[in-house]
Amino acid sequence: MKTAIGIDIAKRKFDVAALRQGKYKTKTFPNTPQGFEALIGWLDGFSDLHVCMEATGVYGQALAVFLADRQVPLSVVNPARIAAYAKSELARSKTDRGDAKLIARFCHEKRDRLNLWQPPAPNERALQALVRRLDSLLEMQQMEHNRLAVAEAAVRPSLEAVSATLAAQIEAVREQIRRHIDNDPDLRQRRDLLHSIPGIGEATSAALLGLLGDVARFENAKQVAAYSGLSPALRTSGEWTGRTRLSKTGDSLLRKVLYMPALVAWRHNAVIRAFCERLKANGKNGKAIACAAMRKLLHIAYGVLKSGRPFDPEIALAR
Repeated sequence: MKTAIGIDIAKRKFDVAALRQGKYKTKTFPNTPQGFEALIGWLDGFSDLHVCMEATGVYGQALAVFLADRQVPLSVVNPARIAAYAKSELARSKTDRGDAKLIARFCHEKRDRLNLWQPPAPNERALQALVRRLDSLLEMQQMEHNRLAVAEAAVRPSLEAVSATLAAQIEAVREQIRRHIDNDPDLRQRRDLLHSIPGIGEATSAALLGLLGDVARFENAKQVAAYSGLSPALRTSGEWTGRTRLSKTGDSLLRKVLYMPALVAWRHNAVIRAFCERLKANGKNGKAIACAAMRKLLHIAYGVLKSGRPFDPEIALAR
């Protein structure tokens, strides 16, 4: 008898629901290596199982890799798909165990159409870890700069010392990212493809390579946009139709690293500039155009990586 397993991930714990013959069993585990081992022991009590979890970025990556290494059938699903399924059920539970049950139901109904998850290659996992570490350091640096701007004289030396340490660590991690890509022929080739796109530089290319991984796992550009939370979501109620907004599911860091490059591309990339001008002529506001530019830039990045050919503005403008 088939068993559908739903996992809802949080920073310090994860809730698990097992659905079998219409009945649930639930349990909570710490989001630690010890919790992962305990989960394997708990799963041993079920046969013919299929595990589903949402793509939640850093919180769920370690567990997903652990399960894949243990040959546990696993699907890592875009949160937008789970949200759409929840909407079809009219409401989504507001408890963690309720979310795990919802994911288990989704897994039970969709398991024949779900792809088994493959962990990123070691070179991609290392790059992703470096990219996330760099982002954390930059956030800490900004917090220290904000404190320094209003600090009393008594604490300024401490803040300045921490800021100097962070600046050194930021440069060290940036150099580590450069060496990691330079020393890997596959990553180096993909980086060079991304650099052919006006608006994408060293920092953005490294982030895209680390956070997207192998784009072959996506069937089309729309899937990449959904994975990144850049798919438009239209708010409607009865006869009322609201503004289109971003779904904001998926990896928030991807959206963060694309924002400034999209603004640069708006000015310096002929394809995106023409695209944005059309949106402006249709009455879109600046924020909506910027979000659309982020999505367009991501589509172009996906295209060059998938095709293995550098960016060609004439081909892109002709489409």
